[in-house]
Amino acid sequence: MIELLLFLLLLISLGAIYFLYSKYAKLKEDLNELSFSKKSQSVKYGKLTEQWIPLSNDFPFDPFSFHFLGNPIDGIVFSEDKIVFCEFKSNKSFLSQKQKKIKELILNKKVEWFEFHLKD
Repeated sequence: MIELLLFLLLLISLGAIYFLYSKYAKLKEDLNELSFSKKSQSVKYGKLTEQWIPLSNDFPFDPFSFHFLGNPIDGIVFSEDKIVFCEFKSNKSFLSQKQKKIKELILNKKVEWFEFHLKD
């Protein structure tokens, strides 16, 4: 009789463990989907926002002098006395490695002019 009781207790315990594990796996999958969705939404929000920043009152340059590139930097301002490379960030975003390298090249004055003429 005790063996039967222990066997039933073991079966109930295994069933409970299986049930809890399946719930855990489902919650983990839902969390991963939610995390991906949130990151995707943040990227979309950032891309949309960066196109409107030059039109905001906080933008320190003439919005008509801004030219959108999108990648690897957001754009360039061509003013009367200087050229400014612009990268817009929102929330907790930061420069990518490629953007950091571009910034370094610009700050180290590693910028050149290249003119190409087609031959007839």
